Amino acid sequence: MQVVSGPMGRVHVHFQAPDAPRLDAEMMAFLAWFNDKAEIDPVLKAGVAHLWFVTIHPFDDGNGRIARAIADMALARSEGSAERFYSMSAQIRQERKAYYDVLERTQAGDLDITAWLVWFLACLGRAIDGAEGVLAGVLTKARFWERHGQAEINSRQSDMLNRLLDGFSGKLTSSKYAGIEKCSQDTALRDITDLVERGILVKDAGGGRSTSYSLVEEAASAEGSGGASVG
Repeated sequence: MQVVSGPMGRVHVHFQAPDAPRLDAEMMAFLAWFNDKAEIDPVLKAGVAHLWFVTIHPFDDGNGRIARAIADMALARSEGSAERFYSMSAQIRQERKAYYDVLERTQAGDLDITAWLVWFLACLGRAIDGAEGVLAGVLTKARFWERHGQAEINSRQSDMLNRLLDGFSGKLTSSKYAGIEKCSQDTALRDITDLVERGILVKDAGGGRSTSYSLVEEAASAEGSGGASVG
């Protein structure tokens, strides 16, 4: 049984799992289905497997973690590869509120699990999109250091460049540089000027009260929209 404590010590029952005497039979049926080669879309099978296991709820604790692992295993089987750049389990944890909402509605309803599968597939899409974004960032960072790895860059400059590459929001100014790298503003300005002269940073257009800087690659692609910067 899954429960949540309510106000005044009351307990709200979200879902009543099968009684203990039924667990062995329920798990045997689940495992036979999961390992069967029946013709069902493997991605849909991952969604059904997750829901089925977490509904059986065979353990006092850890059912959600195991269900997420089962879904990831089924997805790995569907791709025929041991290597994946996304994690359905991690995405579900990020969206736990929506996950519990759709899970509760599905378990409280009839045998129609369409809404659950729609949510599961959308969540999978977001997991893949997120992984593509992370991978693009990793590749961008790797290419950057491949080009500039041999330059004589000090530890402060290296740290700040990594922050820029990791996509911190805001504007990079000499005062922010000094605060983040714990150095004087004169030292910060020398470091920044050195990176500008090396063609790694560029002064942003506009200016105003505080001059700001961006990575050359980002400044070029953003065409003056701000580029990668540090907050």
